[in-house]
Amino acid sequence: MLNQTSRLTVPESEAYDEEVRYELDPCELKLDEMVEAEPLPETIEGMPASDALTPADRYLELFEHVQSARIFPDSKTFPDCAPKMTPLAILLNYRRAKRYPGFDLKAFVHDHFYLPKDYSKEYVADPNRSLKEHIDSLWPVLTREPQEHIEFSSLLPLPQAYIVPGGRFRETYYWDSYYTMLGLAESGRNDLLRCMADNFAWMIENYGHIPNGNRTYYLSRSQPPVFALMVELFEEDGVRGARRYLDHLLMEYAFWMDGAESLDMNQAYRHAVRMPDGALLNRYWDDRDTPRDESWYEDVETAKLSGRPASEVYRDLRAGAASGWDYSTRWLRDADRLASIRTTQFIPVDLNAFLYKLETAISNIAGLKKDAALAAQFREKAFARRAAMNRYLWDETSGTFRDYDWRRECLASFSAACVVPLYVGMATHEQAQKIAVNVRERLLTPGGILATDVESEQQWDKPNGWAPLQWMAIQGLKTYGEDALADIIAHNWMRTVKRVYMEENKLIEKYHIADYAPKPGGGGEYPLQDGFGWTNGVTRRLISLYGEP
Repeated sequence: MLNQTSRLTVPESEAYDEEVRYELDPCELKLDEMVEAEPLPETIEGMPASDALTPADRYLELFEHVQSARIFPDSKTFPDCAPKMTPLAILLNYRRAKRYPGFDLKAFVHDHFYLPKDYSKEYVADPNRSLKEHIDSLWPVLTREPQEHIEFSSLLPLPQAYIVPGGRFRETYYWDSYYTMLGLAESGRNDLLRCMADNFAWMIENYGHIPNGNRTYYLSRSQPPVFALMVELFEEDGVRGARRYLDHLLMEYAFWMDGAESLDMNQAYRHAVRMPDGALLNRYWDDRDTPRDESWYEDVETAKLSGRPASEVYRDLRAGAASGWDYSTRWLRDADRLASIRTTQFIPVDLNAFLYKLETAISNIAGLKKDAALAAQFREKAFARRAAMNRYLWDETSGTFRDYDWRRECLASFSAACVVPLYVGMATHEQAQKIAVNVRERLLTPGGILATDVESEQQWDKPNGWAPLQWMAIQGLKTYGEDALADIIAHNWMRTVKRVYMEENKLIEKYHIADYAPKPGGGGEYPLQDGFGWTNGVTRRLISLYGEP
């Protein structure tokens, strides 16, 4: 577990000025009650100790100078650079050199840092290959082997080989990897599945959780907790037995529920939220409240437009990154303004469904290991979470799960996250039938299902579709007998992937699927990435189920 060095108090209240009040619909009737109530502070652990310093921590004003000067078009490039000498020596050199006329910041950076390797030019797709052959040929390209670690690099070394998504994403990512693993299993790459299993277990053992990715600047947050789904996949494919991971699953659960038992009603601590009736649910969270190293310039600019304390905006941006949906109108007060982000005040459907899966996995594995008390304890936790989700996140009127705004005490966004309760087997058959209607009427397109039915400039909104959402919708619907809709989604999505592949000879991160002419997706804070791990994994799995499109 990461060492903690200090404690600080962060008020979980909002300064509801006139600008914010303008954004509150549809829940503003609750606003006056909240303003009058005395805000409940929450204590959170301070920054990790020095062994988890990020590039922003190490290079201080040099880091800010490089990022604000836009030396690199992508803010992630500089944090991924490795130093040629100790950070202290670099910082001292910078402080001396910048005093002289004609100081060249770009030249200084190139003299003192190794730039991250560009792998994109090492692979040229063969247009004569089938989609299946193309995916199978990409696994070695996206594999990174353990190598000698450059001291003070932001990269966290892992003991075994791992898969990266591709493009700017030069490290392994937590929830991406699960969907990538689906394809590895179909490609017969059990060797890589074992390596990935060992790596994620190792990270839990060493950091107390699975970080967003294996970079120091990702250590302060995780991503959607899908390790239980990974363990299930390992068991199904005979790669690893589930029983060996019980302790790891318990450690991950402790990370997500840290401090929960000490909470009063309507109080939150890190990821845990105590609801008004005493139930425990969870939110996304990041322990830091500074600009993200990998998106420093973008975060600073966003905070300037918010009218709120910058630290609050940074925390919500970081929590949005932890959600994996970075970014979506799910987290915004105003669909047209990223600066209106309020991620930490939402109880997300998908997060709590994944935690339900974690609780049931612990219960089931404990039962296999003859630990009846532990099995019963976590069975009760799962039942309690499902009941709480039905009370707070189920919208009986529209017949779907929606996120819940626990600060304003009302239901929030509808999105494709509603399929996750189906995927983890948490919904009732009646709920599944109603969710299927919503998916068909609000999200289904000729190219697959949309992330949301709200069109915006954010990449996790209409018009974009994403591979993980297709997979969970297809399998979740099939679990509840909605095979016809599941098959439509599968065929529509595979046609999308195949069409772009035939035109551009690559698989990409996301797709524009809002009309009859699917194409590469857009939006977000960085250019479209190709590679691409989870699209490869989901598509490869679907080919095994439906054949080549």
